[in-house]
Amino acid sequence: MTHSHPNSLVFRQLSEGVSNTYTYILVCTASKEAVIIDPVLETVERDSKLINELGVKLLYALNTHVHADHVTGTGELKKRFPLMKTVLASKANAKSDVQVEHGETINFGRKSLEVRATPGHTNGCVTYVLHEDRMAFTGDALLIRGCGRTDFQEGSAQTLYRSVHQQIFSLPDDYSLYPAHDYKGLTCTSVEEERNFNPRLTKTEDEFIDLMNNLNLPYPKRIDYAMPANMVCGIYDLMDEKTRKTVEQSLNKQK
Repeated sequence: MTHSHPNSLVFRQLSEGVSNTYTYILVCTASKEAVIIDPVLETVERDSKLINELGVKLLYALNTHVHADHVTGTGELKKRFPLMKTVLASKANAKSDVQVEHGETINFGRKSLEVRATPGHTNGCVTYVLHEDRMAFTGDALLIRGCGRTDFQEGSAQTLYRSVHQQIFSLPDDYSLYPAHDYKGLTCTSVEEERNFNPRLTKTEDEFIDLMNNLNLPYPKRIDYAMPANMVCGIYDLMDEKTRKTVEQSLNKQK
């Protein structure tokens, strides 16, 4: 990192195997200030080790939304990096250190992420855009050749369709898009690819709504404890006792 350009970015994409969640670490090399996006409880040890090895100052843990399929790692990260602040959209109506609105920016060193509200999967979904490096982190709003479900957690197919077209497909063609999940081993896509080849979002709005309303997907396995835990950013002290016990049991099973 010593010989890098002062405005360059260290970028790491990390995967969690059970929920197929991607976690991203972004570092401004000039300041060695960093953010982490969508950390997962089960991989906090791995992520913390990497952050320490990179020798960076972790400023923020950003969640793209309140996840239903895993418990966020932000609570555990806070124990290891006490100066780190948790970030969620204000529309998520959850507890976090920083609550962001559409159009705000999150700054780390010389880098800044623009917050774009992209509701539809949940009310509190946001996409974080790093314009300088032509990257966007889309959470569950837009997946690679897919999108997040809209059948629970304040979901709305019409809202999601408009969010993606207005806030993500309006970015330049060559912007790289990084989702919160992938189930087929794909890691990255682009605005141009998704605008042309996404089998759901190339449809008309009415066709998309009809498709999304008839997916008949199973109930998410972990939602009953993941949601309440994530509404408090995974911080144990703020969880109710039942949620805390379930989270602990789940973690113990993995050890």
